[in-house]
Amino acid sequence: MSCTDRASATFRSHVAENAYPGRGIVIGRDGAGDWTLVYWIMGRSDNSRNRRFVADGGVLRTEPVDLSKVEDGSLIIYDAMRELPGVQIVTNGDQTRTVHGVVREGGTFESALLTREREPDAPNYTPRISAMLDLRHRAPELHLALLKAGACDAAQTDRWFFRPAPPCAGCGFGLTTYMGDGSPLPPFAGDPLVLPLAGGAADILDAYWDALDDDNRISLAVKSVAPDGACRELLVRNRHGDA
Repeated sequence: MSCTDRASATFRSHVAENAYPGRGIVIGRDGAGDWTLVYWIMGRSDNSRNRRFVADGGVLRTEPVDLSKVEDGSLIIYDAMRELPGVQIVTNGDQTRTVHGVVREGGTFESALLTREREPDAPNYTPRISAMLDLRHRAPELHLALLKAGACDAAQTDRWFFRPAPPCAGCGFGLTTYMGDGSPLPPFAGDPLVLPLAGGAADILDAYWDALDDDNRISLAVKSVAPDGACRELLVRNRHGDA
């Protein structure tokens, strides 16, 4: 099975036919070979659904749609994408700033996330998913991380780090917070998924938005990255309209 065939099959089973994969990250190359980052959020509660994406240059953040209705913003309001010269970062929580700060000071993606834990939202203990694209070296480097409740003790955090080789054009590597719906929600398990990034940024935005469950999708962003690692374009789509 080719990379694109495998990506399409996984996309159908894990995204299009899955009511609740939760938040998701994809990092890879679009159909033209340009580096691309995707991030989406989903929500079941009113608090989770009361938010949207806002793009500010190459920075992506979440914000409340109605501030008066925010019950607890600690896990839902954060910078989702930040950047440094030659570096792009995307995560599903405030660990974005942790990675950004450590890498800016000369540290590593992995060392930054050794200081963080899975989210404290018992009984789900939502995983923290993170990715970084590093174009500062001769060969591109992809970093992904999954921080989840310990397999033997949920009070602990298992940390899984991945360094996949650069994917072929039209494919990327992805992580989601959950495997599907449930109570409690089943956390993501296994290696990063191979997922499609066919066409350009607008095509990818349409494909993922249309595939995500209508009732649970909240916001979606696609960032196209220039060869030097800078943001070329950051597209956003929100269930509740743009800010």
